[in-house]
Amino acid sequence: MQKLGRRALVALRRLLTGAICAIALLALLSVHFRVFPFSSLPGIADPRKLPTQYEIKYQRQGTEQSWTQELVPPHFSKPPASSRKLDGANGSSHSVKLWKPPSNRDFVPCTEPGLNYMPPGDSRGYLLVSTNGGLNQMRAGICDMVAVARIMNATLVIPELDKRSFWQDTSNFSDVFDEDHFINALANDVRVIRKLPEELATVTKAVKYFKSWSGMDYYQNEIASMWDEHKVIRAAKSDSRLANNNLPPDIQKLRCRACYGALRFAPKIEAMGKILVDRMRAHGPYIALHLRYEKDMLAFSGCTHDLSESEAEELQLIRENTSHWKVKEIDPLEQRFKGYCPLTPKEVGIFLAALGYPPNTPIYIAAGEIYGGDSRMAGLRARYPKLMRKEFLASAEELQPFMNHASQMAALDYIVSVESDVFIPSYSGNMARAVEGHRRFLGHKKTISPDRKTLVRLFDKIGSGTLKEGKKLSIRIIELHKRRQGSPRKRKGPIAGTKGTDRFRSEEPFYVNPLPDCLCHRESPSSNALQIS
Repeated sequence: MQKLGRRALVALRRLLTGAICAIALLALLSVHFRVFPFSSLPGIADPRKLPTQYEIKYQRQGTEQSWTQELVPPHFSKPPASSRKLDGANGSSHSVKLWKPPSNRDFVPCTEPGLNYMPPGDSRGYLLVSTNGGLNQMRAGICDMVAVARIMNATLVIPELDKRSFWQDTSNFSDVFDEDHFINALANDVRVIRKLPEELATVTKAVKYFKSWSGMDYYQNEIASMWDEHKVIRAAKSDSRLANNNLPPDIQKLRCRACYGALRFAPKIEAMGKILVDRMRAHGPYIALHLRYEKDMLAFSGCTHDLSESEAEELQLIRENTSHWKVKEIDPLEQRFKGYCPLTPKEVGIFLAALGYPPNTPIYIAAGEIYGGDSRMAGLRARYPKLMRKEFLASAEELQPFMNHASQMAALDYIVSVESDVFIPSYSGNMARAVEGHRRFLGHKKTISPDRKTLVRLFDKIGSGTLKEGKKLSIRIIELHKRRQGSPRKRKGPIAGTKGTDRFRSEEPFYVNPLPDCLCHRESPSSNALQIS
């Protein structure tokens, strides 16, 4: 009996040992082969998914804290070292090429003044500035007026923003820009004060419309002579009042220091902009699409392609009733044929698909209200459903401080556009030019400029059925835009044969391409100075 009992005990021990080993093996296999999706794990968010409105509201407390802690401008941040691949990309060489920026050819910012550059001397008087236009037109004008103040040896009073333009924005300078930083950053260049001294508040001011694209002689002689009779000069407008070219290097570099350093957005705008960038980056590399298809743009340009008769009449009425728009009668067919019209949302979709961007590409729409609303966006959304706007990425509570202020909302779009992996404007307006120039200054980040004049002919062939979408169209469009991706080149001069104002107007604007004035070849070990190519 004892022998039988021992045998039974041994068998039981073996059975238990086998069961334990089996359980251990199953556990080991589950660790190695069982995959839990992020969405099924409680408390862990899927990093590939943008936060929903509910999640954004849930995170709001942390967001509010970051407004006081995260005040570093996002313009100089770098994309994640290993951006998440888009579905369908499979790491192919074509996919890599879609997001790869052009070579910067070792060009780096060089904005330091020359050895003989001196701090501002005794001021001869005060320069008041009335800016005009939208956000980016005002930005360029402000930076030019900084340079003009230096040329005229004037004290610059913080410029007044345009409150009478189409957008009727009541924002003051300090609502849009960091006023303290602006004053301090320019201390060695121009004396800047917040307002006129009280004793000069009632003096007679010389109001002057400075000539467009003027050079040194004009400001040093004709305008500076006004100091003999006036202590205060008001520039009635600020847009395009300084020449693009043929100015001293120190003046050109000052324009860049003002634009890309001193004229920083207000802290709350910088912080919200960074939040939007981070939320876009959570979805991987993204395109910022400046879809200039708002009512004011179409009314101003006279472009009516794909619009109804009633819509075209509405735009014509707006143009006729806007007094400062000088051209009233415009041929919409001629405008489009010359490439002067913005691409429609549908045309942008065809363009992106031909370039090879997959349907799940995240696209940030940097724009105001699209004329025609959701129905006008249907063609683009059908191809690219991941269309995002600041109103989607942020809650109403987060955007509330900026609502009803067109310049502040445009500033948020500006930040997300400058930081994007690829920037594509549907029209070469003020924002498109400003963002392109800023991205060049930051290392020639990829900016694709559509050749609208050629594209509309291709789109018309597609519409008539003589050309189909596919490989042939894709090859044509890719080849057409190989040299339109923001690679380094010198700023273009005037078109040959043009004269007078038309000559200046045909030049590439200074802030579209700050090379060679503010971008130089990286210093080599054998050289003591930065060389310009």
